[in-house]
Amino acid sequence: MFKTPTSSKAAENDHHPMLGAIDLGTNSCRLLIASVNVASLKKSFFRRRPNLVGWKIIDSFAKIVRLGEGLHKNNELSSAAIQRALDALKTCRKKIDFHGVTHVRAVATEACRRATNGHILVERAKEELGLDIEIIEGKEEARLALTGCAAILNPKIPYAIVFDIGGGSTEVIWLRLSGNRGRPGYPIPFEVIDSISLPYGVVTISESYAQFAASPEIHRNLRDSVSHELGRFSERNQIQGHINDDSVQLVGSSGTVTTLAAIQVGLKQYERRMIDGLFIKTSRLHFISQKILAMSIPERAQHACIGAGRSDLVVVGSAILEGICDALPIPELRVADRGVREGILSELLVNLS
Repeated sequence: MFKTPTSSKAAENDHHPMLGAIDLGTNSCRLLIASVNVASLKKSFFRRRPNLVGWKIIDSFAKIVRLGEGLHKNNELSSAAIQRALDALKTCRKKIDFHGVTHVRAVATEACRRATNGHILVERAKEELGLDIEIIEGKEEARLALTGCAAILNPKIPYAIVFDIGGGSTEVIWLRLSGNRGRPGYPIPFEVIDSISLPYGVVTISESYAQFAASPEIHRNLRDSVSHELGRFSERNQIQGHINDDSVQLVGSSGTVTTLAAIQVGLKQYERRMIDGLFIKTSRLHFISQKILAMSIPERAQHACIGAGRSDLVVVGSAILEGICDALPIPELRVADRGVREGILSELLVNLS
């Protein structure tokens, strides 16, 4: 985490600092900027629906950069991918400066972890944009995503599985909740029992199979592979017994999950407030996934909830999602339109309190 130089806008009111979080993933570059009222911070931030006087997202940015494009061939980021990422980061830098952001944490995940030349992107971001990009390990990525999703966990259900389908991998975390919410307005405490990083991401798989990635055969094979590996994870932790007792909640965070949820709701234009926290039957997820698989490329590209940028990725993502639901037969999923960025912001906010 670093502090940006004090601007005139930042100096206007020290009681309302601006915080920024950047998540540079295998597929997308995302930014959130929040304005904070320090006086009401402890009462407002962690609530399901925060008091906007205490904490408010004032700007956001997301752009598909496909940083992991071609990574499966030689474990290197291509020059074109690095430039796309830098172009997106340049926009982030402009927004950070415009809003007078005083505290920023910027992280890079799977693509930069895998790449032998990830340091080139980090060095150029520092030299050209003044951004310190931190390449984080998978466990840190999972921890931040979990922190971002913690506010929508149900304290009455003692166990939880939280997953995130990323561009380069899929993270799955098995939790035990304390049941004691503790300080009012804050998320309930939890303990991470176990976690697994599956080597299946929407970008890496899409590129590995090229035009065949959307075929029913690859979809079925990928679904079975995810189910098999996650099934062993479930056996190791005796998760099925807890599922049988109705004591496990399932929370999913990713573009795949929010896309399928938007299709379920029938949105013509994506609205976060309609999706974040939504409950959806896993039987409906299977149905929508198969419906997407049956679409042609033009049909997916023209669909209001999918679009050209995700027309190939959503098929792979839905196969991974179905594999998760196969291995963990929980009847309902809660959708989290939140993750690493929100986790970063939550920790920046705690440091201010």
